[in-house]
Amino acid sequence: MTHTPIRLGMVGGGKGAMIGEVHRIAARLDNRFVLVAGALSTSPERNAESAAACGIAPDRIYDDFAEMARAEAARPDGIEAVSICTPNHVHFPAARAFLEAGIHVICDKPMTSTLEDARALAQIAEASDALFVLTHNYSAYPQLRLAREMVARGDLGPLRLMQVEYAQDWLTEPSDSKQASWRGDPAKAGAGGSIGDIGTHAYQLARFVTGMAPDRLAADLSSFVPGRAVDDNAQIMLRYASGAKGSLWCSQVASGTENALRLRIYGEMAGIEWLHEAPETLWFTPFGAPAQKLRRGVETMAGSRVPPGHPEGYLEGFANIYAEAADAIRAHQAGTPHETLLPGIRDGIEGLEFIDACIRSARADSAWVETGHG
Repeated sequence: MTHTPIRLGMVGGGKGAMIGEVHRIAARLDNRFVLVAGALSTSPERNAESAAACGIAPDRIYDDFAEMARAEAARPDGIEAVSICTPNHVHFPAARAFLEAGIHVICDKPMTSTLEDARALAQIAEASDALFVLTHNYSAYPQLRLAREMVARGDLGPLRLMQVEYAQDWLTEPSDSKQASWRGDPAKAGAGGSIGDIGTHAYQLARFVTGMAPDRLAADLSSFVPGRAVDDNAQIMLRYASGAKGSLWCSQVASGTENALRLRIYGEMAGIEWLHEAPETLWFTPFGAPAQKLRRGVETMAGSRVPPGHPEGYLEGFANIYAEAADAIRAHQAGTPHETLLPGIRDGIEGLEFIDACIRSARADSAWVETGHG
């Protein structure tokens, strides 16, 4: 099949922004997108420099996203989709501008900085003819897609226990870097610190693989670094309507830990375990039998690009989101039914409900609270 690249714009992600470059690499890895327009920075100088480095023509460089949405929607060769790679508080107004202009949106997580904005954006997306995709990239790893299939077909039996953790150490000390500054500012990041930045990833991953959302949680949120206005560590217990129990730990002050995302799920018959540092391996542990090491293989697994033994990981998982978004956009444009596992509006709202429930629980001395989506 011949794929005409989708004309892509980008908001945020300019010079010095790690996640913007990740989006650009992921978008072009399968030749499904071509970046043609951008409002990459609020600094005019950095915006121009960043756009030039990305090969964006001078007449497609915009001072702000609102101008970009209006101008690109009016062009016959205007962008078909936009990537939003900004601090959290810009997600809502930027996504709204492009959805209302009929332009498909691929947005970084969390979907918005507040639950109120998330619910408002859901209504805007419902009224728009454009798609909304949220880049929870870990759910696109082949071995985690396999884990989801195994849970769904009952390989583990009825689920009993779920444990997920995401630990980093990059905020162990006070930092005045640009990335740390906005993440530590509730006006820009939202009320959640580590729970918003990486906790939502852990939460969505467990939700994706198990197919279950907890109906109650109890959260202990900490700010270990003096003066920090948001949490930098969270320990959360989860209860499910089925009777299953879970726990989630996320931390950005776990000294000596780089990017440790780990998922373990146990049912009455077997368990599974996945570790981000070895993403091509899924361990299946049936009760009373030897553990099985399940490895990625391109012959049997969607989302793989190279033969087994040639490592794939973070960028490829991100690229799977973009490739699947391209499929969904082209199917939508053609009016063709299309099934997808892409994270979207529902995942975004549940992420903000998770953050909201954690904060409510922590303020009540870690009391059990309802999540609103069990």
